[in-house]
Amino acid sequence: MSAGPPFLSVVIPAYNEEDRIVAALDNTLAYLASRDYESEILVVSDGSGDRTVSVALSYGSRGRAAVSALEYFPNRGKGYAVRYGMLRALGDRVLFMDADYAVPIEDVEKAHALLDAGNDVAVGSRALRGSRVLSVQNLPRRLSARLYTLVQNAYLGISYPDTQCGFKMFTQKAARELFSRQKLTSVIFDAEILWLAKNLGFKAAQFPVTWTHVENSRIQYDSLKKSLFVFEELFRIRGLHRNH
Repeated sequence: MSAGPPFLSVVIPAYNEEDRIVAALDNTLAYLASRDYESEILVVSDGSGDRTVSVALSYGSRGRAAVSALEYFPNRGKGYAVRYGMLRALGDRVLFMDADYAVPIEDVEKAHALLDAGNDVAVGSRALRGSRVLSVQNLPRRLSARLYTLVQNAYLGISYPDTQCGFKMFTQKAARELFSRQKLTSVIFDAEILWLAKNLGFKAAQFPVTWTHVENSRIQYDSLKKSLFVFEELFRIRGLHRNH
């Protein structure tokens, strides 16, 4: 068991991920067990109807790393799941990553370097020089993502070429402050968090990642209605924080 408070917490939101989360947990736990600091992995089951929680709990502890699971019902959305885990993480530094393991845990070293340099938030990005995209999304999805990014940055006054990569690290202070203010429960929460970070004066920096597109995403935008929902969520952000 862990001998003290963790230096790093890794939050993994999961919705019916009993299959894909195995690779994420195998690799992340093996990596963290080899580190010289205490760490925790928090799997947040977002109203899953499968064995996500039991699979996570079967890992227990290894070395100075421990796996635990949080669960609630019903399904509330990725943004809610990430917020739920980030506000319960105990680490000095808190990373959230996707259950499909699109970004390898080793890229956390780049995030650590940015926080060591005095940043509060380290933002993984597939769009930076030095990133390695090993397999890509289909063309319609890439084009819609580019359009979304242009509109998002203009509307929020931020300049991130990629806000949706699910690999971001925060200091404990930044995590508590930002996620306690988060309002969106959908996948667009990343943009809200980065907009809040800018407005609240937190220092954020980006780092390149190695990224592999994983098919069968739990988040599908395969219809006009679902695509429009993304923009509807985006345009809610300013109004949700108008009186805060």
